[in-house]
Amino acid sequence: MKKIFLLLLLSATVIACNNTKKETEKQSEEKVASTADESLKTYRGEFIYTDEAAVLKGNNFIYGVTIDEKSQELADKVSEIKKDAYDMVPVIVTGEVKPNPKAETEEVWEEVITIKDILHVSEKPAKNDIKLEEKKS
Repeated sequence: MKKIFLLLLLSATVIACNNTKKETEKQSEEKVASTADESLKTYRGEFIYTDEAAVLKGNNFIYGVTIDEKSQELADKVSEIKKDAYDMVPVIVTGEVKPNPKAETEEVWEEVITIKDILHVSEKPAKNDIKLEEKKS
């Protein structure tokens, strides 16, 4: 009986040590990943892309979007979901927000976001707050 108890105790100790080692490795990997991205914030909002501009609108912000490869990639993903040219699609991205250098000379968004990573794109467009319909008389 003592041998069985000691064997169970020994095996439990070995399993616990292996699990602790795996958890420690996983935590250190997460720290490295989060340290690399600490300078970038995550933004949740509705994205729209037209020929003239791209905009990210959140609950308490509206940013112009820098047109580059990442914003073009996001626009391509969003275009598959949009039902209407002016549909806005909920997205989650990481990026950097900076003052718009064109704001002093042109009528543009005061701040622009440069998208660094696309974390999530909704499967359906956002609900319209107001929908205008043309009535035929």
